[in-house]
Amino acid sequence: MATFAENLKSLPKVSHLAALQLIENDTVIASIENKPGQIGSLVVYNHLAQLYGAITAEAAKKGLELFAEHALDARANPGKHPNIDRLIKLLEEPRILRVKQVFATAAE
Repeated sequence: MATFAENLKSLPKVSHLAALQLIENDTVIASIENKPGQIGSLVVYNHLAQLYGAITAEAAKKGLELFAEHALDARANPGKHPNIDRLIKLLEEPRILRVKQVFATAAE
């Protein structure tokens, strides 16, 4: 099984993004920013949105595979990895999260 770092290398880059907003019922419920500590999640969620059009239970399953060893750590330590916890919860309580890309500007 590939590691999270190995999986990240195979996914599209996100340098064009400042953040992703996750939207449920027209409300932004989370924002994943392009900053240290969140870039890996940004890459995975962006990839899932491109593949599935939204973050669904099916996308969550794929996301947990991509997070690899971090998904195992998240299951063992709830609250330590909120972006992975969100995917786990989507498997338990399926719903659809729309994704809005927030593009980086040249001024940033």
